[in-house]
Amino acid sequence: MIAIAIVGPKKSGKTTLGVGLARELAGRGLTVAAAKSTSHHFDKADTDTDQYRAVCVGTLGIGPQESFVSWPGRRFLADLVPLVAADVLLVEGGKDLGILPRVLLPAAAARPKAFAPELAVACFGDKGLPGAPAVDSVPALADLVLARGFILPGLDCGACGFADCRALAVEIVAGRAGVKDCKSRNAAVSVRVNGVALALNPFVERMLGAGIRGLVSELKGYAPGRIEIELEGR
Repeated sequence: MIAIAIVGPKKSGKTTLGVGLARELAGRGLTVAAAKSTSHHFDKADTDTDQYRAVCVGTLGIGPQESFVSWPGRRFLADLVPLVAADVLLVEGGKDLGILPRVLLPAAAARPKAFAPELAVACFGDKGLPGAPAVDSVPALADLVLARGFILPGLDCGACGFADCRALAVEIVAGRAGVKDCKSRNAAVSVRVNGVALALNPFVERMLGAGIRGLVSELKGYAPGRIEIELEGR
């Protein structure tokens, strides 16, 4: 899955651009999911969310006191991503999210310091910023999302050599690092639930791998090689 955030102040056109981008990507044969981030309560009859539902295969909500997937309490974006299976995740809002790149709307580009321009891969409109060129059409923005979108696991394990996932994301946006530098994405152990890979930090990967290898090696017929285990969830 690749992902991008659409960032700007309230009533700056985030939903209009997000739904338009979702339609463009879906028209290219891609499945699209949407996540809406807010600092307020969700309106269950939110017309913005309904617009995404008409286009997207899944819609999530992230708020300070509840999550849109009807879980009590706050959840982080990385916790919710495995609940949707899509080629592209579009995040509306989430200016504090540091695990994916972002597109700045004109109102955000006008005062970029408040919207983390170091994570921006583009500005939508006719004015850009250093490192974030202006993109003035939805099809061109869709091309950029497919070329530069990504999402990191949010483990903040430091195995990549950076302090946290946000620091790595900044380096990826600047072109000084790549998603391949995330060590949890290059682990020898892979765990998938409903086809979606779960993030494993290096310590968990080593412990899980050692435990599985130790147990399986005691089974009759074992021979060194690739181990595959299928387990139905309960």
